[in-house]
Order: sequence, then C-alpha cells, then structure tokens
Amino acid sequence: MSNLDAAFLALSDPTRRAILARLALREMTVTELVEPFEMSQPAISRHLKVLEDAGLIVKRVEGTKRPCRLAQDGIDCVERWLGALRSALERNYARLDEVLAEITHEKGKGMR
Repeated sequence: MSNLDAAFLALSDPTRRAILARLALREMTVTELVEPFEMSQPAISRHLKVLEDAGLIVKRVEGTKRPCRLAQDGIDCVERWLGALRSALERNYARLDEVLAEITHEKGKGMR
C-alpha cells in the first residue's frame, strides 16, 4: 500500500503527470523531458526522483544520458486499484438500476 500512497502523491502534481504523459509516448532523456517546461533541469530531476521512488518510472544509465520510461509494475498497481474501485462503482450502479426498475414496476402496477 505504501507504493500506492507514493504513486498517488507523485500523481498529485501536474508537472509529474505531464512528465508521465510524455513518457507514455516514448522513452526520453532528462534533457528531452526538460524542453517543454519552464523549469531547470535540476527541478525536473527532482520530479523524476519522486516518480522513480513511487515506482512509476525507471531510469537507466546510457553513458552520460539517463533515459526514463514508464515502469509497468507501478502503472499496473495503480490500474488494479482503480479497477477495483471501478468494479465496486459498477456494482453500485447495477443495484441502483434494480431498485429504480422495481420502483417503476410498482408505480406501473398502481396506475392500473
């Protein structure tokens, strides 16, 4: 659960969400990730550290470059948690549909 807490803490920042959106397109170096933002490379690196600590990205060393990519396990963890909530919500809506159908059916009987 602590990874999930860290993941949602990381996702709470719009810059980090934007970084993840860019990494969803392809692997990128820190230099490439800095380009669209009006912040310094050290500031982006701090955001990347938060994302890495949360298990949402993976960095590798390639000479002097540090390419980053999405981390499948971290993304899957968040997706599983959201999927469980989605399933619960769908069950709640299904029960609500049943109650509304019952009410509609009962009202239809009373009008005859």
